[in-house]
Amino acid sequence: MSMRRREFLTRTAGGALGVGALRGRAFGQPKPVKVGYTLSTTGPYSVGAGITQAPNYALWAEQVNGRGGLLVKGEGRRPVEFVSTDDRSEIETAVRFYEKLCTEDKVDLLLPPWGTAMNFAVAPVANRYGYPLLGPTAVSNKLKELNFPYFYALLAQPDPTMEAIAGLLKELRGQGKIAKIAIAYVNDLFGIELYNSAAPLLKQAGLDVVETKSYPLGVKDLSPVLKGLKAAGADVFLGLTYPPDNILATGQAKEVDWNPAVFFTGVGTAFPFYRDRFKGAEGVMGIAGWNPRVKFAGAKEYFDAHVKKHQKEPDRWASAFAYASLQILERCVAEVGLDRKRIKEMLDSVEFQTVAGPIKFVKGNNVSTPGMVGQWQKGEFEILWPKGWATGAAVVPKPAWA
Repeated sequence: MSMRRREFLTRTAGGALGVGALRGRAFGQPKPVKVGYTLSTTGPYSVGAGITQAPNYALWAEQVNGRGGLLVKGEGRRPVEFVSTDDRSEIETAVRFYEKLCTEDKVDLLLPPWGTAMNFAVAPVANRYGYPLLGPTAVSNKLKELNFPYFYALLAQPDPTMEAIAGLLKELRGQGKIAKIAIAYVNDLFGIELYNSAAPLLKQAGLDVVETKSYPLGVKDLSPVLKGLKAAGADVFLGLTYPPDNILATGQAKEVDWNPAVFFTGVGTAFPFYRDRFKGAEGVMGIAGWNPRVKFAGAKEYFDAHVKKHQKEPDRWASAFAYASLQILERCVAEVGLDRKRIKEMLDSVEFQTVAGPIKFVKGNNVSTPGMVGQWQKGEFEILWPKGWATGAAVVPKPAWA
């Protein structure tokens, strides 16, 4: 293992085994369960990876090892050991490392990298070597078309996600609160997919899209785009954004003095640091799926454990699904062991109860969780839509920027 891998393991997993566990192995402790993955600690994907997955991987490893290890059917408990590295937000780097994990390291289980593009890149590797891969940060309609039978997506995909925003906007237009929509999307697989879902759904809902702009991944200035959308007279900003450009768009919206009735941004809106950076981000909407008030067993306990370990809150979307993916793997290993084919069979047939609610996979897609829209309201990211999952009602028009 290179020094970089050792440093990253210690940083993300708290040294999942720990010094005591490593010493214990010399005195007959069971062989560890090796779990391999990459995450971006540098590059444009590092913000999302460092908030959504790294803290949850570390929390889960600490909890499992604190219980004496991962319960493996027929073997008792075995400690979890991570084999990981920084993929530097580079697809080629991630693919090479996943190949190595499967062929040289021969890890027992795989966890995914962060982001749609990264997951798509490594899914064929997992498929080739028969490793179930549960992706809590992959959003793409193409999952239904591609032949990756070992890949499982936990989040609501683009169509149901955009159905949720279209449903909410249609209701708001019917109430006379909005009229004209402007869209900006990142020119990356994630943004393109969401836009391709949004455009026909907004049209079907009879909503007026007055301007659409795309921008490159890693953009440094969105003010020209925002000025153009403002000049078009839009009272809805629909930003299909990654965390860095999400933050950029919000800060620059204030700079160009644009405060539309609905300000919606994508990945990162549900991050607590986004709320804190923008003084509560009161009234900002985004993709949602979870908060600590949802009525699922273990949800509040998970929230409290995350805060205790990391001194920061989990995000209000994919964090809970990242932890849920680990709960699912843990249950599978307890019931069928480390036989990956049998793990896959269980993933294909069982509905799992998790901190993110019930999760049932059909052809690799979670069909139990609908697309959702949330909004920051007095410090919490309330779920607005669909109404059956709502924890709050929409505040429109959005309050003035703080």
